[in-house]
Formats: sequence, C-alpha cells, structure tokens
Amino acid sequence: MPQVKLDGMLRPFVSRLTVEAHAESVGGLLDELEGEFPKLRRRLRDESGAVRPFVRVFVNGEDVRGLDGLQTRLAPKDQVDILHSIQGG
Repeated sequence: MPQVKLDGMLRPFVSRLTVEAHAESVGGLLDELEGEFPKLRRRLRDESGAVRPFVRVFVNGEDVRGLDGLQTRLAPKDQVDILHSIQGG
C-alpha cells in the first residue's frame, strides 16, 4: 500500500500525518483521503476536482504535474508526499 505523508499545514484537518492508502491512482488517493478526512476537500482540490495551485503532490519525489496528474498510477511501495504551501501576497 502506498504510504502518504501530509505536511504540517494539513495537521488541523487530519488525525495523523502519515497514512496508508489503497488507491491505484493519485486521484483515487485524494478521494480516499477526503472520504476519511472530509475537511481536506476544500484544502486539496477546487470545486472542479482539480488540485489547487498551492498544493503539490509528489510520488517518489516527482511532482505529479510532470507525470500524469491525478491519473498517475500508484504502486504498493510508492511514497506520496502532499505539501500545502502558504498563500499570500
């Protein structure tokens, strides 16, 4: 099962910072996380389901934006990191 690490900015919305996922794609993984932690929905994706611009998802150190985005396939030993940057100006 892929291991998922969430950064500290997401701590108020989840009960732990590392979870195991059963999903076969990044999109499925986000669905799974949002099902378990509903408050993440507004933090990770917009109303259309796209990953928000200030959220970065990495699979084995590679940004999924340079891979297949939400369709990026996951293998059981993959490491997924979700980073939520600070927004402001």
